[in-house]
Amino acid sequence: MTATTFIDPAPPGAETRPKACLVGMTRAALAERLDDLGVPERQRRMRVSQLWGWTYVRGATDFELMTDIAKELRGELAAHFTLARPEIVTEQVSVDGTRKWLLRLADGKEVETVYIPEEDRGTLCISSQVGCTLNCTFCHTGTQRLVRNLSTSEIVGQIMLARDRIGDWPGAVPPDPTGLPSGERKITNVVLMGMGEPLYNFDNVRDACAIVADGDGLSISRRRLTLSTSGIVPEIPRWGEEAGTMLAISLHAVRDELRDELVPINKKWPIAELLDACRAYPGLANAKRITFEYVMLKGVNDSIADAKALVKLLAKIPAKINLIPFNPWPGAPYECSDWEQIEKFAEVVNRAGYASPVRSPRGRDIMAACGQLKSTSLKQRASERLAASV
Repeated sequence: MTATTFIDPAPPGAETRPKACLVGMTRAALAERLDDLGVPERQRRMRVSQLWGWTYVRGATDFELMTDIAKELRGELAAHFTLARPEIVTEQVSVDGTRKWLLRLADGKEVETVYIPEEDRGTLCISSQVGCTLNCTFCHTGTQRLVRNLSTSEIVGQIMLARDRIGDWPGAVPPDPTGLPSGERKITNVVLMGMGEPLYNFDNVRDACAIVADGDGLSISRRRLTLSTSGIVPEIPRWGEEAGTMLAISLHAVRDELRDELVPINKKWPIAELLDACRAYPGLANAKRITFEYVMLKGVNDSIADAKALVKLLAKIPAKINLIPFNPWPGAPYECSDWEQIEKFAEVVNRAGYASPVRSPRGRDIMAACGQLKSTSLKQRASERLAASV
């Protein structure tokens, strides 16, 4: 049975002046803030390490819990800063254990975050933008106009919130342990496959990934961090150099004329240019393969000829091919391929030597599956987005 929980927001006027959030700040930024508070230079490195550990290792939400920091400094921190997470508007739990949170940000805009538990792992799918600018025709998020980019704090905050809700901090007890992984870590993998095109929010996403991968903090290996892009070709090599996470490509077609329709950014950077960027991705090897995502659309891109063309296209690229049964949404112009056809397609790919798992749809009943995320935030004017980013 699908469960939906509505969580009451904080009462109006509870916070009269917004405070800067320490979640998402780099160590250098934390040191600057401590300088502003008058912390002597000789103490700053130690205080930064203490704050970092309390925030990202223990998941503290209250400065008063930081008992190895002087009481006076704890008071100053509480007066000027916050460790707040995004506000939960709704929390939905699927019949298969998938959890989806609709989150409200400080300015009232909303994004969705999805947690997919399995026996030995837990994957968190996070968003990088409110809405999206790419208009991919098979994707529900693409029907929502871009509102704005998320800040580093808002990106990292999704992970913090998820860890709070599933008890993924040392000694924490989840409110509902049903279906959670059996291991100590409940979130083992993070994928940037939620709302938005992450490479159009490059700097904030890069900085968020650095915090997530920090061995003294959230400590999720870059090998377990995956960025999915629709093909922002000039940013792909830069991402490999500056972030070095795993890479996934939202491909979905083997011919430019079809991909132009399904993934309109292809008109700017066609398939040949995209695959050249993939072949040159820094660190690419059999141990660090690129994942190519391919949504199965009935009578559109699921023929055996398409399968043969796909393996030919990806020749000499260390790759894995994820076949994704199309997840329907209201008004969608496509249908999911028949299961028999998906199996025939997968057989061609497997025979060519590619791992080609068929991604089992998760969270369909709560609109949490791949391509189904969408919030109700309205488009923000460019001038407003610019003002918000300053």
